[in-house]
Amino acid sequence: MKGFKTQDSEFKIQNSKIKIQDSRFRIFVFSLLTIHFSLFLSGCSKQDRIYRESRISMDTICTITIVSSSKRQAKEAVDAGFAEIKRLEGLLNFFSPDSEITAINRSSGYKPVRVSKETLVIIKKAVRISDYTDGAFDPAVGPLMRLWGFSDKGISGVIPTPQEIKNILPLVDYRKIKINDSTSEIFLEKKGMELDLGGIAKGYAADKAIEVIKSRGIKAALVAIGGDIRGYGLKPDKKPWRVGIQNPRPKSENIEPQAEKEDIFVSLYLKDAAISTSGDYQRSFIKDGVRYHHILDPKTGFPAGRAMSVSVIAPEGYMADAISTGVFVLGPEKGIKLLESLGLSGIIVDVNKKIFLTKDLQGKITIEKTL
Repeated sequence: MKGFKTQDSEFKIQNSKIKIQDSRFRIFVFSLLTIHFSLFLSGCSKQDRIYRESRISMDTICTITIVSSSKRQAKEAVDAGFAEIKRLEGLLNFFSPDSEITAINRSSGYKPVRVSKETLVIIKKAVRISDYTDGAFDPAVGPLMRLWGFSDKGISGVIPTPQEIKNILPLVDYRKIKINDSTSEIFLEKKGMELDLGGIAKGYAADKAIEVIKSRGIKAALVAIGGDIRGYGLKPDKKPWRVGIQNPRPKSENIEPQAEKEDIFVSLYLKDAAISTSGDYQRSFIKDGVRYHHILDPKTGFPAGRAMSVSVIAPEGYMADAISTGVFVLGPEKGIKLLESLGLSGIIVDVNKKIFLTKDLQGKITIEKTL
């Protein structure tokens, strides 16, 4: 689960109504978990309205928000968007025995696996971003995730020994992912290698859901899969979507309405772009006063320790999603340089709560409070 919340009167994913917290992810929702279309604004007026619905998919809360003058058109677009997210989950789920990712992993070191064009495309994107980040983002991190016990069933809370990690590290290497475009095949060179696309799949699914929604004539929409958000167009008030970044260390974790503002430390506007946050508070456990989280450094095998939170703004969701993970591992100095070299925007909170911004954001975003 990523750390974004929308912060608008029209659309809020914050924490005054529902708090869902388990060992897999932490989600705050400030409105109803599922807003049925029967509860949407009604009437015969043809003016644009906001329609929205939330469902569980990809192991998190997904919310689709539509701007339309037609309730029927909005309903059909929302259903199509969720169907696309569910379809991609079936292909890319690391934990599903029936996914194409699992088929690839089962055949590691043995034989190539023919996959759909969709799976081939996202793996190619993941490998390309691994190159951009010099391996700080690595889709071959699957064996480490299993070793640390970060699964769809929960978090084991058991810290692997240094020797166990050392034994696994040779399997974590995106350069050993072989892609055959002509046959649409993927081959993992070493037995025991595993792909885990958890650091890119939600952003990619948000992109594809937006494509489906646009194809139905919707003039503006926002898709949030956990904290991976992709939006386009303007709200009925002709303003862009406004989003807020979660405080990685809120003073209070209660779910009362007064906690709402305390939970957001930066807000900004999003138009025809994507935004994604990686944070050490999302899937984590604390043992002997030390926080252990799911964003693992592929080079050391341990949770990355240079940042608390990284938010990236990019033209597409898959890029924001994967780059935010890579920058989290790299830390603020290397991370800011990478973002600016790629022409992307970013906000980094380091382990000392110092905030770093790319140059294009300096003086252009609202810092709600110091950390």
